[in-house]
Amino acid sequence: MRPATGLMASGLISFVGAGPGAPDLLTLRGAHRLAAADVVVWASSLVPAAVLKHCRDSVELHDSAGMTLEDVLAVYTAYPEAVIVRLHSGDISLYSTLTEQISWCTRHGRAFEIVPGVGSLAAAAAAAGVELTGPGVAQSAVLTRLGGGRAAASMPAGESVANFARHGTTMAIYLSAARPAAMREELLAGYLPQTPAVVVAKASWPDETVITTTVDGLADALTASGIRSAALVLVGPALSRTGTRSRLYDPTYSHGYRRRSLPGSTTGRPIPTAKRRYP
Repeated sequence: MRPATGLMASGLISFVGAGPGAPDLLTLRGAHRLAAADVVVWASSLVPAAVLKHCRDSVELHDSAGMTLEDVLAVYTAYPEAVIVRLHSGDISLYSTLTEQISWCTRHGRAFEIVPGVGSLAAAAAAAGVELTGPGVAQSAVLTRLGGGRAAASMPAGESVANFARHGTTMAIYLSAARPAAMREELLAGYLPQTPAVVVAKASWPDETVITTTVDGLADALTASGIRSAALVLVGPALSRTGTRSRLYDPTYSHGYRRRSLPGSTTGRPIPTAKRRYP
């Protein structure tokens, strides 16, 4: 792999997370890589064309929406000296076929780097106006997808939505909006029917859609909306915005930067620190 700073080396493949969709949610590093690229492989079905405004006019674009993995690898092979960006939606660490592409780079001695992006989970939570964790309510989040169908072969045993639902914490369900009845059934294996659920489609896109419902009403809400793709479903009691107060900012709680407040005071005493000057 190549360091993340410095001039772009010829032949380097940068696997870049494009973020959830809005062009200004692409990271600065991702924008820099696009500006330096000779060749960009991107999926028009998942990444808005507006993100490509960071590219040079002379860039060669390959739309992977109708391509197989072999087609994408053929582009890498055809341009051994080019600076290439493979632009994936969201954050590249989730559901991106990154492992197969890294394996190819390793076998062929091709330099590569990974540039993380803003995940669709963060964008969906922001669109819904919720925090995914809450003291006394949920301190964990499960990221998964619905098994069965085309995903059956890729789902390890024990990782079903129904199994995770029994934990009762926050769950984010990807790539599953086309099967609302099956999703509802598996969620009810662990969650109460009135547990809050939020559907966010195309988070941060101009046509973003947010639907607030419950686990019991999820299937009907999804069916009525007509949403079948590019959607993330959030479920869990933390979405109700309830829970105990966080101790981090409680005046009676001390930590390395703040002492516990004195009796009768409503604010903690800051711990003296040296003043710093920043350029």
